[in-house]
Amino acid sequence: MPRFPGALAAWRSDAFGRALKEEVESLAPGSLPLHLGATQGGFVDDSDIAATVLTSRESEGSILADVGIFFTEIVGGCSCGDEPEAVNTYCRLRIRIDKSSAEAHLSLVLD
Repeated sequence: MPRFPGALAAWRSDAFGRALKEEVESLAPGSLPLHLGATQGGFVDDSDIAATVLTSRESEGSILADVGIFFTEIVGGCSCGDEPEAVNTYCRLRIRIDKSSAEAHLSLVLD
C-alpha cells in the first residue's frame, strides 16, 4: 500500500497539490490501479506517468483527492505488422490518505 507522508505534511497548505503530484509520479511501476482505466483492453505502460490534482477535501480521518493520471496503454493491432501501438490514455483516481498513517487507498473514478 503506498504512503504519501509529504502530501499529508503539506495538507492545508499551498504545497499540498505539488507534494501529492510528486509522490504519485514517483511510485514504482505497477503501484497504481491504471489497468482499471485502460480503455482499449491493452496493457499499461506506467513507466512515465503525469499526475494532476483535480480536487481535494478532508473527511473524518482522511484526506480525499481526485487525481488525473496520464499514461500509455499498449494496444495490440490487427496483425498488420505495425503493432503493438502505444496510445495516450487518461483516467481519474480517488486517493484516500489516512491522516494517522499516510497510507493511501486508490480507486478508479467512473464518470
